[in-house]
Amino acid sequence: MCGIAGAFGPQALSPERISRTLSLMARRGPDGRGTWCGRIGDSHLDLLHTRLSIQDLDSRSDQPFIRDDLVLVFNGEIYNFPELRKELEGLGHQFVTSGDTEVILAAYQQWGADCTDRFEGMWAFALYDGARGLLFLSRDRFGEKPLYTWFDGGRLYFGSEVRFLAGMAGRKPDVNYEQLRRYLVNGYKALYPAGQTFFRDVSEFPAGASAMITIPEKPKARAYWQLDYAPVEMSATEALEGAAERVEAAVGLRLRADVPVALRLSGGIDSNVALGIARQRFNRDITTFSVIEEDERYDETAAILASIKRQGCPHHLIDIPKQGFWDRLTGLIDYFGQPMMTISYYLHALASEEMQKQGFKVSLGGTGADEIFSGYYDHYLFWLAEMREREDFEQLVEGWRNTYGRFVRNPFLQDPRAFIDAPGNRDHIFLQTDRFSDFLTEPFAEAHRETVYTDQAILRNRMMNELLSETVPVMLHEDDLSAMAYSVENRATYLDSGLVEFLFSVPSRHLVQNSLPKYLLRETGRGMVDEDILENPRKQGINAPVTSFLDFHTAEARDLLLADSPLFDVIDRGKLAGLAASEVALNSESKFLFSIISAKLFLETHHAFQP
Repeated sequence: MCGIAGAFGPQALSPERISRTLSLMARRGPDGRGTWCGRIGDSHLDLLHTRLSIQDLDSRSDQPFIRDDLVLVFNGEIYNFPELRKELEGLGHQFVTSGDTEVILAAYQQWGADCTDRFEGMWAFALYDGARGLLFLSRDRFGEKPLYTWFDGGRLYFGSEVRFLAGMAGRKPDVNYEQLRRYLVNGYKALYPAGQTFFRDVSEFPAGASAMITIPEKPKARAYWQLDYAPVEMSATEALEGAAERVEAAVGLRLRADVPVALRLSGGIDSNVALGIARQRFNRDITTFSVIEEDERYDETAAILASIKRQGCPHHLIDIPKQGFWDRLTGLIDYFGQPMMTISYYLHALASEEMQKQGFKVSLGGTGADEIFSGYYDHYLFWLAEMREREDFEQLVEGWRNTYGRFVRNPFLQDPRAFIDAPGNRDHIFLQTDRFSDFLTEPFAEAHRETVYTDQAILRNRMMNELLSETVPVMLHEDDLSAMAYSVENRATYLDSGLVEFLFSVPSRHLVQNSLPKYLLRETGRGMVDEDILENPRKQGINAPVTSFLDFHTAEARDLLLADSPLFDVIDRGKLAGLAASEVALNSESKFLFSIISAKLFLETHHAFQP
């Protein structure tokens, strides 16, 4: 994990702009920094890099990395680089380093832009090809590593964070208030389908795409990868064996590092299966970090302690500090440079902070598991809709009532026939939008957008929307920032192309068994994870209500919330005061209140930021 930035335009960056941008990049790369300046035709190209050393810790792997007439700045990990290196050596390539950076350049020399088809990993990189006179930008299949672009004043800026673009340009991009209102009313799931960012004219380079650039202009990205639902007839045993083999391989690849690896451990299936495989299949010493919440709705302490005892691994239990929440959140959002999507990432940042204190640079996470294995409450109902013609359908419904159905709070998901009777209804995704819009000084209304990735299976289309446009892109962005705030690299254990492609070839009937979704991952963990965890039908996740940090019945909390702010150009101050004075009982209300706080701190820190 590193920080990258670059500018391509009629003039080279000034030394002052380079210095300022490198200072903004420091958290992403505390172990080294470098710059390179060249030309493509009549235009100047600047490449900037800060390094977090994880593979080949020697300075010989510092970037920008030069090999013949190629120059590379790269953020991420190519997990299968040892295999690629061996293949390339067989084709006559020689190497002077032992990491993955040089392998990218050799792969590009050998296979050109198609080299990305061979990479398994997470990346965003900019590669200068002097012989061909072009700049090659690329981003990994799922968008684990961020890459933003901004074409302004005849110059193309690109980088890992929007503030890097501002640092190079010497000015801030304008806030996109339409996106801010969308976030406040519809929530984070509406953001990526809209195709916008929180800043006008700033774009996120698409995941699974590359671009060849020869003149300063907006990049014309070309997709090199596409996920399809292509079911292959197979038995339940074949589905399980195929999934288990690929899960183990994915975990093994993501354990590759020249530094110790940590893991964010919750009481859920995803992190526990990854831990079980790391400990029992690969015999790796993994240190776990867990955030402990006292609220019984989110308290997973018992399951975490049982897992730690079973795996016999070093561990750190992190109590959530109740004091200093506002100041800590302000600092994080100042680093994020945009609103924090949910309070979960405040908790993730607490874990990352402790990892940094304990000397860790790499952390495994479980983002994406629900979207590829089918783990959400609505997934079960979509699955029932697909199974509606089965002779045992009534037994399937009864199984839902006795497991997942017992814990559903969303009123739209309490009817097992919800998506049989109304297959196109998505009212469960945007809750109370009319009410939340009423808080805005300028009302906002926008219907849910769903892309048709497949018309073969309603469940799989929903899962693909979450994986590719609604949920996972947001989570990966927040994972990245909440880790990099403390110079820690986050790795999404299950976002492995081979695993994901296989799971989208598995017929949907195999995703739920024994009245439990996520069946294939649960069974993969059998014998390595406590049965109580594998059989638990309740979905929790790392969370906490905002009212556990701020008591809005106190004058201090109300004053912080209602103090003068650019927010009140967007939110009605009087109505916000009324919400804060009420009993915030509903989960949706707590999330909305956190979103308002997050938006307030974003606008204030953005106003104060000097590029």
